[in-house]
Amino acid sequence: MNEKLYKFLGRAGGAGIALGVIEIVVGILLGTLTIIGGAKLLKSKMSLTF
Repeated sequence: MNEKLYKFLGRAGGAGIALGVIEIVVGILLGTLTIIGGAKLLKSKMSLTF
């Protein structure tokens, strides 16, 4: 019984680390895309004339 629990906890820990790394990568990617989008909007705002 203890061996099954040990293996399960090992897999759960590995899965947790993998998900954490994926979340960090996705967060950085979305943050970068948001900054680029905002910069493009500010740049296009400068060329507007009323």
